[in-house]
Amino acid sequence: MKKKSKILKIIKWTALTFFLLAAVFFLVRAIGKAVYSRTPDGGINQSMYIDINGTKQWINIYGEDLDNPVLLYLHGGPGSATSTIDYAYTRKWADVYTVVTWDQRNCGKSYGAEQNDIVLTRELFMTDGKEVTEFILDYLAKDKLTILGHSWGSIYGANLVLEYPEYYECFIGTGQLVDYLENEEAFRQEALLWAKDDQETLALINQLTPDHVTMEHITARNAIMQKYGYDMMANGSDYNFITTIIFNPNYSLIDWLDYLQGDMGVYLDFFASQEFASFSLKGRTDYQVPFININGDKDYQTNYRLAQEYFEQVNAPYKKMYIMENMTHGLLESDSEGFSEILHRIAETEKTR
Repeated sequence: MKKKSKILKIIKWTALTFFLLAAVFFLVRAIGKAVYSRTPDGGINQSMYIDINGTKQWINIYGEDLDNPVLLYLHGGPGSATSTIDYAYTRKWADVYTVVTWDQRNCGKSYGAEQNDIVLTRELFMTDGKEVTEFILDYLAKDKLTILGHSWGSIYGANLVLEYPEYYECFIGTGQLVDYLENEEAFRQEALLWAKDDQETLALINQLTPDHVTMEHITARNAIMQKYGYDMMANGSDYNFITTIIFNPNYSLIDWLDYLQGDMGVYLDFFASQEFASFSLKGRTDYQVPFININGDKDYQTNYRLAQEYFEQVNAPYKKMYIMENMTHGLLESDSEGFSEILHRIAETEKTR
């Protein structure tokens, strides 16, 4: 009986400890969410689902002054929504821009299993981008906005600016992707230089299929980059991911469960398709708006050398290249402060244009 009583006591104290810890966690989370959910005086902080091209897609609008120019941030991937963490770095721009973050179709908070049978095409994305832009301009009573695209978002944004220049006042690409097929082959060539006679790396290189991207290709590419210190987060982050996730003002626990259950198979199909390849910027160099790049000098996920070569060919009313030293593809997270400083310089330049 004594042994049974002792076991029951341990169970009771374990349950009580767990309950107290959970209570503290949810209290701290509630306070943090409340802080980040506040609307700046004279500014805006709104999240909403909007009707885009037959689907509900999620956006957040945050800014400290509604008179500021608008910046639409396009996340990478394709399909890698950043709404789980991006408020931590996009709000560092909110004193000079009204920043709109958008979870593109069928990913992040825009995910819906009913969309998994839809074939993703260039036309679909271009219509989505145009309709999102039109909604933002109408909602915020603006004539034009600036696009900032990272990785896939950079080639997507460049296509939007090239096709609908009347909607945009500036293009900013970071981790600039120029041509997906050329980019993957360029990575293979870089990897061969790194490997030399390393048999382990050469075996991984043999798994690369630059002309037809598969999960095996992506896994091998990521393993090679990590081995040689070029992976996306090789530089770590200058803010805390865990607290950013815990205090995220846009995610409920149900949102997190939905996020973890998302199926990205439709995006892998798109990544390996000619539809994705058709976004190529090769031979398309005439921009009617300022063209600006911010790239890391150790970015081989979207090869920075190819981005520099393309930049030299670009014809635009104004163009500027910023190189962030010792930065890989994750420059937004690794040096969010440095990135923000560059964006502030860009905003100041555009103000006088």
